[in-house]
Amino acid sequence: MTEQIVHWADGSPLTGSPTGWADVTNPATGQVTGRVALASEADATHVIGAASRAAKGWGTTSLARRTQVVFAFRELLNARKEELAAIITAEHGKVHSDAMGEIARGLEVVEFACGISHLLKGGHSEEASTGVDVHSKRVPLGVVGIISPFNFPAMVPMWFFPVAIAAGNAVVLKPSEKDPSAANWLAALWQEAGLPDGVFNVLHGDKTAVDALLTSPEVQAISFVGSTPIAEYVYETASRHGKRVQALGGAKNHMVVLPDADLDLAADSAVNAGYGSAGERCMAISVLVAVDPIGDELVARIADRTRTLLIGDGGRSATGEGKEADMGPLVTRAHRDRVSSFIDSGEAAGAKVVVDGRDVAARGAEQGFWLGPTLFDDVTPEMDIYREEIFGPVLSVVRVGSYDEAVALVNANQYGNGTAVFTNDGGAARRFEADVEVGMIGVNVPVPVPVAYYSFGGWKRSLFGDTHAHGTEGVHFFTRGKVVTTRWIDPANRPEGGLELGFPRND
Repeated sequence: MTEQIVHWADGSPLTGSPTGWADVTNPATGQVTGRVALASEADATHVIGAASRAAKGWGTTSLARRTQVVFAFRELLNARKEELAAIITAEHGKVHSDAMGEIARGLEVVEFACGISHLLKGGHSEEASTGVDVHSKRVPLGVVGIISPFNFPAMVPMWFFPVAIAAGNAVVLKPSEKDPSAANWLAALWQEAGLPDGVFNVLHGDKTAVDALLTSPEVQAISFVGSTPIAEYVYETASRHGKRVQALGGAKNHMVVLPDADLDLAADSAVNAGYGSAGERCMAISVLVAVDPIGDELVARIADRTRTLLIGDGGRSATGEGKEADMGPLVTRAHRDRVSSFIDSGEAAGAKVVVDGRDVAARGAEQGFWLGPTLFDDVTPEMDIYREEIFGPVLSVVRVGSYDEAVALVNANQYGNGTAVFTNDGGAARRFEADVEVGMIGVNVPVPVPVAYYSFGGWKRSLFGDTHAHGTEGVHFFTRGKVVTTRWIDPANRPEGGLELGFPRND
């Protein structure tokens, strides 16, 4: 019997009146393991209402108490992260070490949120004018919505909800229907940590649930991660309904390798960043830009490493000797077929298939959604495999003749999420930082996701809205400022009365 995955509101599961149910599958076997409720408008109203009722009380709870709850959540999550990793692997397909890495990066944001009191401090100016004091404060918004993608069912929500909750907001999380169970597990953990009922809620579903969050007058802000077309829709719809929005969209991340680079380091990094999480991440390296004359040697080293990767079920060893697989399946059959079609397209367009992921036979799980790592050479900017975000284990090598040509290629792309340069020349690296038009840059670091006390986000069509995730920008996103100007009259020096219609003097 398959499990029923329902909403979470007011501290307990809620079945509601779903419009239907969506299958949840194990990508390694193709078997249906659960069914997730698809929210009706009434369900969405119920869940958002639970958050609204809890928001005021939590927003006026002391910083000390809020911090204690967030810290308790951190301790519980750290102690039980193996449970969450198993859920992620079973529904997303990524290997155990990848799932544990996802949780570790999410925990960084939880730990950052434990110290949020420092960033919520206001300013104070005594005697700004004669007998007048001014002070500022940051206050919570109320109810905030988080719409997260399938590729990181724990980490991406944790980019947002620890900061939102620590800042005093109530949260409604809308996870992907493809791997929804992690969200409910996190909700139960918050309850165990002492979070009041209604402060963290989960709304499952499809466009009906999304649109309810985007249009509800009770929701003050939306945080979204997903594809650029949907990010643009989320931004336009939520903004039109008076909400602040941070909508993180797609990417086509380039890794530029200069002729002086350490080619072994570059090859290792390209494989790790191109095929980790089966390429299903917005910070994956999908384009390697080889600056002449190192193209042939670099492609050969990447190909040698790619062919050694073990592909298998993330929930068990890939060999009889207990070695874990390096890469698991893709999340759904439809997504696997979409990625495979891009490989067909690249080959038809004239790109050279150096390593063909279509040839991979999964070890012991032929019914799953399998596709091996694919390496293309001689890719040009006109090809679909270069222009489109594939979101799978496909790495394209583009060859250029100079540093300037490489930078021009990066800057001409519609996305500006992340990029990396590999070089042993400090001057070239420094120039690259200044020249490229992207939000996150790595120097000999292929996936430049910043630590939690810096903010995450790109430029151009990789971000809709002005505010990035977590860090100081995240704190500002989930709070709004107030400035209070105060005058207290000293009885011993009370000024003479009289009306004054002119603009108040500042003296």
